[in-house]
Amino acid sequence: MIFNRQNLTDAQLLDLYKKILKPRLIEEKMLILIRQGKVSKWFSGIGQEAIAVGVTAVLDESEYVLPMHRNLGVFTTRNIPLHRLFSQWQGKANGFTKGRDRSFHFGTQEYKIIGMISHLGPQLGIADGIALANKLQNNKKITAVFTGEGATSEGDFHEALNIAAVWKLPVMFVIENNGYGLSTPTNEQYVCENLADKGIGYGMESHIIDGNNILEVYNKLSLLKEEMQINPRPVLLEFKTFRMRGHEEASGTKYVPQELMDEWATKDPVTNYRKYLTEIDVLTPDFDEQLHHEIKQEIDENLAIANAEPEIVPTYSGELDDVYKPFEYEEYTHGEEVKNIRFIDAIRNSLEQSMWRNKNLVIMGQDIAEYGGAFKITEGFVDAFGRERIRNTPICESAVVSTGMGLSINGYKAIVEMQFADFVSTGFNPIVNLLAKSHYRWGENADVVVRMPCGGGTQAGPFHSQTNEAWFTKTPGLKVVYPAFPYDAKGLLNTSINDPNPVLFFEHKQLYRSIYQDVPTDYYTIPFGKAALIKEGNAVTIIAFGATVHWALDTLEKNPQIDADLIDLRTLQPLDTEAIFASVKKTGKAIIYQEDTMFGGIASDISSLIMENCFEFLDGPVKRVASLDSPIPFTKALEDQFLAKDRFEEMLLDLLKY
Repeated sequence: MIFNRQNLTDAQLLDLYKKILKPRLIEEKMLILIRQGKVSKWFSGIGQEAIAVGVTAVLDESEYVLPMHRNLGVFTTRNIPLHRLFSQWQGKANGFTKGRDRSFHFGTQEYKIIGMISHLGPQLGIADGIALANKLQNNKKITAVFTGEGATSEGDFHEALNIAAVWKLPVMFVIENNGYGLSTPTNEQYVCENLADKGIGYGMESHIIDGNNILEVYNKLSLLKEEMQINPRPVLLEFKTFRMRGHEEASGTKYVPQELMDEWATKDPVTNYRKYLTEIDVLTPDFDEQLHHEIKQEIDENLAIANAEPEIVPTYSGELDDVYKPFEYEEYTHGEEVKNIRFIDAIRNSLEQSMWRNKNLVIMGQDIAEYGGAFKITEGFVDAFGRERIRNTPICESAVVSTGMGLSINGYKAIVEMQFADFVSTGFNPIVNLLAKSHYRWGENADVVVRMPCGGGTQAGPFHSQTNEAWFTKTPGLKVVYPAFPYDAKGLLNTSINDPNPVLFFEHKQLYRSIYQDVPTDYYTIPFGKAALIKEGNAVTIIAFGATVHWALDTLEKNPQIDADLIDLRTLQPLDTEAIFASVKKTGKAIIYQEDTMFGGIASDISSLIMENCFEFLDGPVKRVASLDSPIPFTKALEDQFLAKDRFEEMLLDLLKY
């Protein structure tokens, strides 16, 4: 191994040695504790320390780094107190996740580290969002994100690199190619000679670096950082290295040929760097021994602190209170001036006013810039707010959602427009596993609104007509909003943008241009979790949302003899159970009307809640009306049969007979 110090001083060389030695000694201590049963799980980075340390040492403390399982050197180079790391690994409260997640599945704004989720790929998109925020601020900061050779097979890898290339984002994409994805060797993962070659396909600069040579890592990245600050752009970096331990300790390394282990043992990044510093008289044996002693003493002292910390005592409130970031709803009232506008105009009005109010708000989506989006809601927004804040995206929903998370992490608000709600399936993972869980896991909120044009009745077929709110209402950490009227659409979208938590905002396409209402021209908000009582009666409670509210109104107009409470839920998460229960206790009968298919829909949960809380007040069974349990068809006759619209009246009249 050839080391080239270039212009580094003796002090800089020794500083890098201290930084690479510290994670190695911690790892060696962890292996002892695992054998003693004092640590339950460990992902070892022995043999790969030069990458984590070198990358982090190049970055300023204000620049974000996004590590993975085996990057202890990131955390130690950022000088996180060791007792906090030990508490994290022991699942104690002084860690970073209050015992809710393990190892390095966490982040910390204090140290500008954003940890991974087990699905790996989304953090590449997060780096895009962080870098986009830096670029919008023109602060010349660089973002570094780690991934392994195995995760380069994930679609998120392609999506994130493509976005970064198209938008010229200053991101260092760090691939630690250690030869194995768990037990699967690289020749069973990809057939290109080098992963760096993939950069060609993105029009991206790429480099292959000896990941076991701390000076090569540090010097090369120092130069690249200077260049990226002058000419912002992404760079793909493939670090050749090797994992000397198992994927995690329990898995072992029996699948690795011994000759390969022997070969890489001679390339140990710590041993070889120590030898080099000794040969050039920068490191003496006495000083090396002193460093070992100081670091080991620091480890033992901090372990004692963590060991003395009590175990977590669980409470229901402690867990449930952290699912969402606290949101103090601020009510904005409006004046008397109103304008009769369509549902779609109300959405546009909210977006426009929110963009003026929030200079840190960015809207992203397919074709939303000059074209104005599939439904022309953002037409003219580029002229008003500029292309930096109204951003066309490639067709890659997953990385765009993750980019929204990155913007949120770095002080921005994000709105992601799904061209159709159906397409959210390709962005499902970062919504339900990243946005939804981040505040609960480590206290980081996701200030992201995902707009969801949805619903049938337009003969758009199976891929453009679903109303898929139930995919998200069951996911703790998400809020789900589903207005039926222009007035509500504007006020609730304003609140969604103000709320620091992730919001799925459903907009029924059939309502866009068919429903008019007098809507205040002023900016105003409507609180979540408050249903609207559209009609009042005593014989039955009708619970609906979205288009079904209007279908129910049509039925009641056709049957004026029906004396009904009609509740428009407006928000599904949080749900206004108080309004539901009060109405059902008054009327004694309940029917829940949803456009979604029956099985697993939110109507089922509402029905159960009514049965559990209002059983003694009921004078008949709780009824559910929903679409057929099939995909939604294209032809009008088939779609009409599919939708619940034609079945509601009969079921409502049957219920009234009890």
